[in-house]
Amino acid sequence: MKHLTILFIAFMMGFAASAQTLESSSHSTAGYIKSDGTIENSSHSTVGYIKSDGTIENSSHSTIGYIKSDGTVENSSHSTIGYVKSDGTVENSSHSTIGYVKSDGTVENSSHSTIGHANGVKKEWAAVCYFFFKL
Repeated sequence: MKHLTILFIAFMMGFAASAQTLESSSHSTAGYIKSDGTIENSSHSTVGYIKSDGTIENSSHSTIGYIKSDGTVENSSHSTIGYVKSDGTVENSSHSTIGYVKSDGTVENSSHSTIGHANGVKKEWAAVCYFFFKL
């Protein structure tokens, strides 16, 4: 019985670590991002993917954009649609600030109003979900 309890706890910890929750400003669940880049809605239906090479795909695996290593976000035609700076500032293609992804996972609009929470999610992934592609 003791081994079963330890196994159950280990399983639950592994499950909890495998997906991070995307929340609205009121902390209701908006979706999930798994560690492999799979994006799910609040019902756990897959709505998109962020691949290890930065390719962003919809649920049908059609490419809808790219995240470059320097934080540039592009659409499927490789046109720049925005930037995610190293400090979490999110800019549109004209370099105007449209929001922020804070180190604690708080996502803010350009007026610093909280629009969501993405604790434990890569800032580039959070920016893609909250500002560029509504997956």
